[in-house]
Amino acid sequence: MYKSYSMELAGRTLTVDVNRVAKQANGAALMHYGDTTVLSTATASEKPREGIDFFPLSVEYEEKMYAVGKIPGGFNKREGKASENAILTSRVIDRPMRPLFPKDYRNDVTLNNLVLSVDPDCAPELTAMLGSAIATAISDIPFDGPTATTQVGLIDGEFVFNPNAAQKAVSDLQLTVASTREKVIMIEAGANEVPEDKMIEAIFAAHEVNQKVIAFIDTIVAECGKPKHSYTSCAVPEELFEAMKKIVTPEEMEVAVFTDEKQKREENIRQIKEKLTEEFAENEEWLAVLDEAVYQYQKKTVRKMILKDHKRPDGRQIDQIRPLAAEVDLIPRVHGSAMFTRGQTQICNICTLAPLSEAQKIDGLDVAETSKRYMHHYNFPSYSVGETKPSRGPGRREIGHGALAERALVPVLPSEAEFPYAIRTVSETFESNGSTSQASICASSMSLMAAGVPIKSAVAGISCGLVTGETDDDYIVLTDIQGLEDFFGDMDFKVAGTHKGITAIQMDIKIHGLTRPIIEEAIAKTKIARTYILDEVMAKAIAEPRSSVGEYAPKIIQLNIDPQKIGDVVGQRGKTINAIIEQTGVKIDITDDGAVSICGTDKEKMAEAMDMIRIITTDFEAGQVFTGKVISIKEFGAFLEFAPGKEGMVHISKISKERIDKVEDVLSLGDVVKVVCLGKDKMGRISFSMKDIEQ
Repeated sequence: MYKSYSMELAGRTLTVDVNRVAKQANGAALMHYGDTTVLSTATASEKPREGIDFFPLSVEYEEKMYAVGKIPGGFNKREGKASENAILTSRVIDRPMRPLFPKDYRNDVTLNNLVLSVDPDCAPELTAMLGSAIATAISDIPFDGPTATTQVGLIDGEFVFNPNAAQKAVSDLQLTVASTREKVIMIEAGANEVPEDKMIEAIFAAHEVNQKVIAFIDTIVAECGKPKHSYTSCAVPEELFEAMKKIVTPEEMEVAVFTDEKQKREENIRQIKEKLTEEFAENEEWLAVLDEAVYQYQKKTVRKMILKDHKRPDGRQIDQIRPLAAEVDLIPRVHGSAMFTRGQTQICNICTLAPLSEAQKIDGLDVAETSKRYMHHYNFPSYSVGETKPSRGPGRREIGHGALAERALVPVLPSEAEFPYAIRTVSETFESNGSTSQASICASSMSLMAAGVPIKSAVAGISCGLVTGETDDDYIVLTDIQGLEDFFGDMDFKVAGTHKGITAIQMDIKIHGLTRPIIEEAIAKTKIARTYILDEVMAKAIAEPRSSVGEYAPKIIQLNIDPQKIGDVVGQRGKTINAIIEQTGVKIDITDDGAVSICGTDKEKMAEAMDMIRIITTDFEAGQVFTGKVISIKEFGAFLEFAPGKEGMVHISKISKERIDKVEDVLSLGDVVKVVCLGKDKMGRISFSMKDIEQ
């Protein structure tokens, strides 16, 4: 017999069914939020995976098109690889869950979320986040949960929790906050330049809602939770640490890691490993975990240096940013380019402009959004970290970093009416040593301005790190963390924004949550650093968007026509519009409201196409003057084409002021002549005159 639990959450009913389905999983919760239904399961292997030094957690979010009453597109008619939204949702579920599993746990764990139905007003992503937390909490898998997640919108200055589809469309904030009982453990946000104090208020308003959800989950765990199973610990033996310290003293390890040159540090550690391997050659048990032991030794050394001695591995002050550089136009012929360098992190961004018809089509569960005109893609080749491996396309990390930069820049983009282009920016990682996603935001902002995209303001991003001690008030927040401080620290708090406010946040942590003072300090420090980058670095490379798009970028002109005339422009089976395109070489986009965009590189041809469309959509009136091409000659007159699909006749008596016997005496096929409209003849045809044109 299954059990069902319900609570009211943001004005809608959240229901959890336990022991109803998927009973062979370690934990399963059938989630209902409104009419949104998600099956969340948690499973773990019986034994640890051998030969690894990390916790093998996999998070899956499966979108099924039947959930919104659709059949998948394409020939296969079956769901293929995960969509970008599914990957991003999996990452958001992963981030608050991963720190709460034991650090020495090496059993494979999979959290699976199967979306069965979608109510547009109840986000399946949020439902899956809650479902994974509940499924794991009631399972026998070791887990220091539960967690709860709330989404926050901002409409007319007021917070809206778990906003519905209509509210999301007008919200100035898309914030997701996950919490434990005491602390905030994950933050993800996109915002329309929301001030820092308002963002902090929103985060902790969500935290309060999360406490009610956690209390609800606690009642489920109390009745249905399984005892947590025992597991084989993969912790490094303490005896090994003591033996290592006798061979490599803490002072020697500090010298080895205290450098801002990544390659030099790696060489130092390689030599230390060689030395330890020789010393422990006869102890196979220790050799099996030596890599993890050296990692832990480095970690303890770096954390002690930062927390107790206030010394950073590269010698910087706690609030000091690495050396910065910015430039634009380094790549010829592309529509826009910029490079941003911060220490050993270097991003080159290239901007490409195209007609709106090249916007990305989205085939997913979010029925409200079917396309997007701004795309940011991020690439991370192995050479950027001095490694060699084949490229297999973007992974989850690359997709996540690209989406974060995209979210940071969307609030400052011009509207389609102001700038009728599809826009793609690509961040190529040339070198990486920490926070390439934030360097991508800086480079993208400059690349857009260099391409002539009239963004409302420049956007910069920076990341803060954290090292904590034994108590909540024993911590230090670091500005601009490099890779080593990210690996060995407790937090990667990324914040992007303008002078006016925040446009994006992403927070990853490795501990059991953050207190309010830590979050407030991190946001304050990122604002100081962001302002410095905007004013002292980016503005000196390019202060504002260029007044027009570049020489090699397509040009777009627009006009508006009566929506009822769209069919005249398109013609039967597209005959008319295709004739215009073939004749002028332009691209033409027409929206349902009659907005016509003409895209090309030859201004004369673009103007010609515009004239054709104007003629096609204009009701002919007496006195109007046109230029037409002779396409047919009869005994009684000549037929002229003024634009594809638009014809009229000049009677033989209206061709010349003198009397003529044959039309051919004056006109030949292909002649281009100027005529004046006389109105319609008795047969309803448009009638023109050549002889009445004023000379």
